[in-house]
Amino acid sequence: MQDKTSSLKMIQTLKRYFGYDTFRPLQEDIIRTLLDGRDALVLMPTGGGKSICYQLPALLCEGTAVVVSPLISLMKDQVEALCANGIAAGALNSSNDETENAALRRSCMEGKLKLLYISPEKLIAEANYLLRDMHISLFAIDEAHCISQWGHDFRPEYAQMGFMHEMFPNIPIIALTATADKITRVDIVRQLHLNQPKIFISSFDRPNLSLTVKRGYQQKEKSKAILDFIARHPGESGIIYCMSRSKTETVAQMLQKQGLRVAVYHAGLSSAQRDEAQNDFINDRVQIVCATIAFGMGIDKSNVRWVIHYNLPKSIESFYQEIGRAGRDGLPSDTMLFYSLADLILLTKFATESGQQGINLEKLQRMQQYAEADVCRRRILLSYFGESTTEDCGNCDVCKNPPQRFDGTVIVQKALSAIARTEQQIGTSILVDILRGNISPELSERGYQQLKTYGAGREIPARDWQDYLLQMLQLGYFEIAYNENNHLKITSSGSDVLFGRAQAQLAVIRREETVPVKGRKKKSTIPVRELPLGLPNTESEELFEALRELRKRLASQEALPAYIILSDKVLHLLSISRPTTMEEFGNISGIGEYKKKKYGKEFVDLIRRYV
Repeated sequence: MQDKTSSLKMIQTLKRYFGYDTFRPLQEDIIRTLLDGRDALVLMPTGGGKSICYQLPALLCEGTAVVVSPLISLMKDQVEALCANGIAAGALNSSNDETENAALRRSCMEGKLKLLYISPEKLIAEANYLLRDMHISLFAIDEAHCISQWGHDFRPEYAQMGFMHEMFPNIPIIALTATADKITRVDIVRQLHLNQPKIFISSFDRPNLSLTVKRGYQQKEKSKAILDFIARHPGESGIIYCMSRSKTETVAQMLQKQGLRVAVYHAGLSSAQRDEAQNDFINDRVQIVCATIAFGMGIDKSNVRWVIHYNLPKSIESFYQEIGRAGRDGLPSDTMLFYSLADLILLTKFATESGQQGINLEKLQRMQQYAEADVCRRRILLSYFGESTTEDCGNCDVCKNPPQRFDGTVIVQKALSAIARTEQQIGTSILVDILRGNISPELSERGYQQLKTYGAGREIPARDWQDYLLQMLQLGYFEIAYNENNHLKITSSGSDVLFGRAQAQLAVIRREETVPVKGRKKKSTIPVRELPLGLPNTESEELFEALRELRKRLASQEALPAYIILSDKVLHLLSISRPTTMEEFGNISGIGEYKKKKYGKEFVDLIRRYV
């Protein structure tokens, strides 16, 4: 298949069904590997174009591609998107009634479906029945990190899928994931019995995502920062990840009081409530979802414009996959992570008590290093995934605002002195109370108000003390004894500073002014920003809004999410290029033949009115 004819056919199929003229990096090589009957393991970041790597070969081969996917919502999303492109696809799962599943099985056996999505449980159940009665072109294992006990989302049922190569030795298998370190990659190959797979590792760089970390914020400051952040994204979809179920509800209530449309998603809700929250978000009935990490794996929504982490994630894999849910269409999107000592202490406790203490503590430490970094954050992320870059990104808070340092020896000495005078028997919250000269029942009971250092740091706000303590921990001046009720212990380098044998350099804390939230304009506007589309930003805001309204109406008529009709990126291209004929409309990147015929006339008629 590796001659010029096949190359031409691949590009024609790509344009006809997906509306693209060229492949993204690695896609063509991956597709060729499958067409040659070889196994492949693909690592590509969220939004990097993984789906086309198996969807296009499915269209070029005889038979049906079987796609194993972990979530019903993810299958539904993918099937809707494929059908919207004129591709015959279906999902066999427990949410269908028996009539639907019977019709799907018949379509598979008759060769009418090009792609069948199936859960790992259903795959195992159907192994000796449906799978033997249909012509399978290839197997695709999506979210393949779930197969590995070292992956961040291990699922036992995934580990049983090694039988596929024994039952179907001549059918190629492609395993795909957005996040897998070396140990997980080796495990995926072993568990699936992949036969000398070709391994493809795409660049993990997502330059359209901005990266910002806020250290040491308390609850009120977090709320203020979040409202300010959302005010800069009027009407735009976003996700707020929280560590606990109760926190998702607290944050949602705070946002709802400000008149924002918010849903809550966590494992404590019924499946019907979770489905409702997810559907409302996908269909733009709510702007924001406050969720635990249970949310998002089944989301293919391309126009999520921002992601906030209310708490520190437990690993860089989790963090990277979660921020990857923003900006899947390649347009500029923003991410913000809050980081506090309380998060670190709690996550360390979880990691220590887990069955894989060593590896979980190591992963948490790498996450901590990212959050505390004073060098380009993107370089740290890329380095974690084995990718190096020689230049800073210019799109993270460190690059935009490099830290300034000052001689913080006296500040460090005050904190360490208070720790020493309490015989190293206190945690961070009591330490801040001592330094600030606060009074509390525990402090009074222990007589700490009699200490020489009591109130020695009252001129420094409590939130700044939290930040300085994080810096001191990072610099190695004290350690947290997690096995001793999180008490702080001075290290040898801390002793050097305490007794004047060494100086301490601290970073200046910057607190940006926040925009007043009350009275902010309700009018929906498009943030003025450069569009990474290789085109000047000569966009008509009025036309973009009109296109968005038309898309919303069409989506409502078809009971589909708006981004499945046309993505935000396509709408931006339409409002810049302003095609006035069907042919010009079909030449826009992301519009295939099926969508051109189905939607072209209405969009072209609208654009003509504005031109």
